[in-house]
Parts: sequence; C-alpha cells; structure tokens
Amino acid sequence: MITHRSYTVEPWCVRETALGLDVLAQSESVFALSNGHVGWRGNLDEGEPHGLPGSYLNGVHELHPLPYAEAGYGYPESGQTVINVTNGKVLRLLVDDEPFDLRYGRLVAHERVLDLRRGVLERSCEWTSPAGTTVRVRSTRLVSLTQRAVAAVAYEVQAVGGRSRVVIQSELVANESLPEPGDDPRTARALKSPLEPEEDVAVGNRLRLVHRTKRSGLRVAVAADHTVTGPGRTTTSSESNVDVARLTVTSVLEPGETLRVEKLVAHGWSGARSRPAMSDQVEAALAAAGHSGWQGLLDEQRACLDDFWARADVEVDGDEEIQQAVRFALFHVFQAGARAEQRAIPAKGLTGSGYDGHAFWDTETFVLPLLTYTAPDAVAEALRWRQNTLPAARERAAQLGLSGAAFPWRTIEGSEGSAYWPAGTAAFHVNADIADAVVRYVAATGDLGFEAGTGVELLVETARLWRSLGHHDTHGTFHIDGVTGPDEYSAVADDNTYTNLMARANLLSAADAVERHPEAAARLGVDEEESAAWRDAAEAVHLPFNDELGVHEQHAGFTRYQHWDFAGTRPDQYPLLLHFPYFDLYRKQVVKQADLVLAMYTCDSHFDDEQLARNFAYYEPLTVRDSSLSACCQAVIAAQAGHLRLAYAYTAEAALMDLADLEQNTRDGLYIASLAGTWTALVAGFGGLRRDGTGLRFAPRLPERFSRLAFSVQLRGSRLRVEIGPDKATYTLLSGGPLAIRHHGTPLTVNGDGPVVRPLPPPPVRPAPAQPPHRSPKGR
Repeated sequence: MITHRSYTVEPWCVRETALGLDVLAQSESVFALSNGHVGWRGNLDEGEPHGLPGSYLNGVHELHPLPYAEAGYGYPESGQTVINVTNGKVLRLLVDDEPFDLRYGRLVAHERVLDLRRGVLERSCEWTSPAGTTVRVRSTRLVSLTQRAVAAVAYEVQAVGGRSRVVIQSELVANESLPEPGDDPRTARALKSPLEPEEDVAVGNRLRLVHRTKRSGLRVAVAADHTVTGPGRTTTSSESNVDVARLTVTSVLEPGETLRVEKLVAHGWSGARSRPAMSDQVEAALAAAGHSGWQGLLDEQRACLDDFWARADVEVDGDEEIQQAVRFALFHVFQAGARAEQRAIPAKGLTGSGYDGHAFWDTETFVLPLLTYTAPDAVAEALRWRQNTLPAARERAAQLGLSGAAFPWRTIEGSEGSAYWPAGTAAFHVNADIADAVVRYVAATGDLGFEAGTGVELLVETARLWRSLGHHDTHGTFHIDGVTGPDEYSAVADDNTYTNLMARANLLSAADAVERHPEAAARLGVDEEESAAWRDAAEAVHLPFNDELGVHEQHAGFTRYQHWDFAGTRPDQYPLLLHFPYFDLYRKQVVKQADLVLAMYTCDSHFDDEQLARNFAYYEPLTVRDSSLSACCQAVIAAQAGHLRLAYAYTAEAALMDLADLEQNTRDGLYIASLAGTWTALVAGFGGLRRDGTGLRFAPRLPERFSRLAFSVQLRGSRLRVEIGPDKATYTLLSGGPLAIRHHGTPLTVNGDGPVVRPLPPPPVRPAPAQPPHRSPKGR
C-alpha cells in the first residue's frame, strides 16, 4: 500500500490521501481494527463500495463437509470457516435523497488515517452529490482494547455552502452478501446466510439482533446504542426485522451546521448460553461502554497503547518505510492477541477471512515470541486456549494410533481442519512449537503457577506424542519418520532436522517440568520411568548430516534428491504450488520456506558458526520463499552469518509483506505472523536476541542503511532497553531488578547504576550466497 500513490510514509500512522478503489479491499485489511475478540475490517462507514465486508468474533465459525475423492481412515470429516457476523459498522447517509456513494457525484477530498498511537481509524471527506449538494463527513472508529466486547464510531455530517436535508441510517446487518472467492486456496470459503434469526429489537436509540449459526450451533448477539447531537429539528425513529435493525436520524442542516451520531456496539457469542442470556450480556456491555462514554473510550484506548508502546516500540533510524512498517506490524500483532483471552490468534487475525480464519503453528513460532517480550499476558491466554483444546488433540492422537495429544495443523475450535494430510496431519512439529512457546513464556516471566497449571500438561502430552511417534533403531538412535517439516515442498519425510530438534527440546523440557512439579506429574500419571524414556529419546535423536557436503540435511536423504529446474521455471510460475504438482515438488531439492534455516534460529546451540554459514550457503539457492513466513527467518540467519545487506533486504521483504501487498493476498487480511516477523528480523536478526536458559543474549550488528536500532524487552519483571549504533551497543535497565545477559558471548550485568556500553565486533566476511532465479528479496 505504501508504494501506492495515495499512501504516505509517516512514523506513527498509515495515511491514505485519496480513495483508491483499485486497492479498496487491501485498504480494508490495512485499516482493520481489532482487540483479539472483535474484529472490524476497514470498510467505509456507509457500507459501499466495498471489497470484502468483514465483522468477526474470534471463534465464531461455521462447519462444512471436507471433500474427498476417496475416503480414508483418519481423514478429518468437517472443516471450519470463519463467518462474517452481524455488522455494526454501517452508517448509511442520504443527502437530499441522494445516497452518499463515493462512486457517484464528485469526491472533492478523502483521507483516512490509522493512528497507531491512539488506536483509532479517522476519516474525513468532502463530497458533492450529483444534484450539486456538498457535505463534509468525518468519522472516528475504534475497537476497544479495554472493553472486550465493545466497538464504537463517531460520525459527523456538516453542510457546506447551502441547506442540506440529511438522513443517517445506523444499522446492524446480518447475512451480508459476500463476493465470490477467487482461485487462491488461501481465500475463505463463501458461506451464504450462515446466521439464522432468533431475535430482533429496536427500542428508542437501542438496537439488538440475536442469531444462531446453522451447523456449528453458535449464538451471536450484537447490540447498539446511540447518542445523537444536531439542530433542534433533528428526529429519530427505529425499526427491526430478522436481519436488519435500524435507527434513522433525520435533520435539516444549514451551512456550517453539523449532525453527529455516536454509536456504541457490543458483541457476544456462545455455544452454550441461552438467547435471553446473550441479550443480557450485550446489553450489559453497552451499559458499561455508555458509562465510559465516547471520550472515555478514546482515553482508555490511548492509555492502553501508551503502555504498550513503552514496552514494545522499535526505533529504526535510516529507513523510514521500515520504521513505519515495524510500528504498523507491532500494532496489528498486539491487536490480534490483546483480548483474545483463551481463543486462538488466527493467521489473519481478525482482519479478513483468509485461510478460512484458521490458526496454525505460525502463532506459537512467529507471533508469540514478540508478545512474550512485550505483552506476555496475551501469550498465557493463547496457550490456555491450546490447553482447552487438549480433549480434541488427545482424541486425534488416539485416532492416529499415538499417545498424548496431536494438535491440529489448522483449526478454529480445536479439531483438525486440513483435508490434505501430507501437509496437515504429517506436520507434527506444531506440537513441539506449542511446547517451545510454553518454555519461552515461563523462562521470560518466571510464571511457575502457569507452568504448573497449564504448561506441564501441554509439555507432557506433547512429549508422549513424540515418544510414541518416534522409535529407536537397533543402534539406539531415535528416529521420527514420515513427517512434514516447515517446508511444505517436502512432505512425509524421515528425520526432518527441525522437527527432530524441536521434539528433542520438547522431550527434555517435559522431563524437567515434571521434576519441578511432582504434584502435576502425579495428576497426569507421569512416573520416573516415563520421564526417563523421554530423556533417552531426546539424547538419541538423529540429525541427518551430509559429510561430503559438510551440511545438515533438511531431512534424511534430501541432499541426494534431484535439483529443481530453476532455470526452466518462469517468473510467472511462482508460487510453485499453483503451477506444479506436489508429487514433483516432493522429489526435488526445492524449499518453499525456511526449514533447516529456521532450525538454526530456534535450536541454535546445535550449530557452530561454520556449520551455520555452510548450511545457509547451501539452502539459500534452493529457497523460493513461496511463503511469507520465510523472509524473516532468512534475515535472522543472514545477519548471524555476516550477510548484512542480504539480511536487510529480507527484513524489508518481511516488513512490507502486507503494506506493499507483496504476495497479492492482502485483500484477504493481514498476515499476522509475517508482521511479527518484522520484529523478529530486526530484534533477533540485527539485535541478535536469543534465549539463553532463563536469560537473554545479544549479538548486535547493523546493516549499512541503519544508523541506529533501539528496542525494549521485558524479562522476569524487568525492562531492558537495547540501543545499537554502527560501532557500539548500549544496554539500559528501565525498570525492575538487575539482569544478567550476554553481549557477543561476553557476560555482563545491567542494573540501575546506568547504561552499559560495549563495542561491536566486525561481522565475519564470507561470499554472499545466491538466490534462485527470479527470487531475490522483494520490497527493495
């Protein structure tokens, strides 16, 4: 978007200076507001024109049968798709009987601003109707980060030049028409009229609709209240039917007079509560929001974000686009998890219906690291959601003939939603990714109560899975065969290095946790023999290595595969999965996304510097980055290997993935993991952040383009600020007790006595690795 002529580059906002109908759907994603529970796409207030209408409640979905040409034991039976719930954003406007539609008449000016400090979307425009009447419209929209169920809009119309008869129709609308989905498999299935009506109410300025989904049986309630301010001749009336509740506000405005409507909208859903209970719930939420009032909601929003930015801001000197992009990323990642509260953080957050609204391993591996060091409460809630879905994961493991829990590859409510088992069922590494998130959170927070109540159960059940999934050979080596690692162009392979290393860490962490929490271990039926078996398996895990090439194999035998014909692959044949059969991809040396390279980041202690450099040089020419998850990982390892220019290029790709619509799917929603990857590329890449037991270590170095990089992290109640210049790093304790850290391997303690300054060693000098033809980093 920031490459579009209508968008400016500014440090604390995203500004659209003219309405670009050619990028309307993309802008709706960019301007989306959410709190992790409620999500409103950035549709125009009047509802039309639109790209993709979107109002979402986290967890609200509909079921549909999964198609199979041939039945097979263990295939998931039904899929889940996020649905567009009752839309409370709509404020239709008529001016002298002409609908306010920006496709008609003359649009004199139009500007929208996503204010990252205040957490609001502001809009101002001036429009002359086909009949020659001119009005100015201003609106401010927010989804409350402090009142979980509440979103709100303030909408103003001002007459310009002459008297205007104005009508505002504030609506709740269910079962909106949606555009037909495209051919992209990431696009959500369109479900027509998924909501069945149960109640519609319009009394005075209050509106309410209650519906229930047809198959999943979820009840959705949305209510609205209004404060109307205008000339004395302003009148209101309300009405409702099964899918629309409407407040109509009518006024005659003299030049300079303004009609203002403040709309508070409350949302709720449940699979268990009754219709009266749901009605009461949203009415109570409205009452609380009304007590705060519009200005109170604005003040609460700003205070919440002031606190977040004090903990999370990343400052980049030398590249204005990346500075804007990283703050945009931090804002949207925080929105995605702030009030999710034991619900998933979907791949697209609540910004669009892409990926059917599913959550993947992306959450634990890419999103939760950022939140662990900036907003850890959101991490605990996301992991409690995984714990809540353990019954479905245990059932899935038993169905597959395994012990413990097999968490789903993609899901909304906890059951497996992937119909393609080589990429879905076989991608068992999601279980170790969840365990890794548990260990990271506990190490960063010291929250032993969480570990005892939630963490141990997740660690134990995933450890049991690995012990039953793998096996010892006649030499005692532990193998995990027939799995799919992060690279989805290599499926059902033996001894995937990433999977094996993550499983190893999972097994050891589970054994350590049950020693710390014997009561929890007894409750889960873990004895010394079982935990000893986990340790034995972990210590004997096989890591495939090609001695001739001197590199680790992505999986056993990978380096003997035929190389992909990159020279014969046209630029328009990427992504490869849309132009070549998986059967062909699975048999060749071609990598969709960082896999072995990701292992070197997440399990770095198993690779020395020379191995890391050789591995990176080998896999870089094979990696086509047909996934937006890849660039940030490659940025991290490129920086560690000393390829700072390449790391900078990959950082730019990760940062601009959505803002520049590099994958051509921003219209379906923002990719929250790639947004989080911007932080990863900067903080773990150029900051060199790694977990070091219960502490942290840093190995900072900057690319030529940056003159300064600064960020903060939270660790065990303390807040550390890291500021990196071209030749030195400064560590400052902002709050809390002293922290023991490492700087390029050297231990140091940061306390309240003042900043600690250390020089930066020069990066290693190595030949720059090549990328596949036509696959150089995007964005620069």
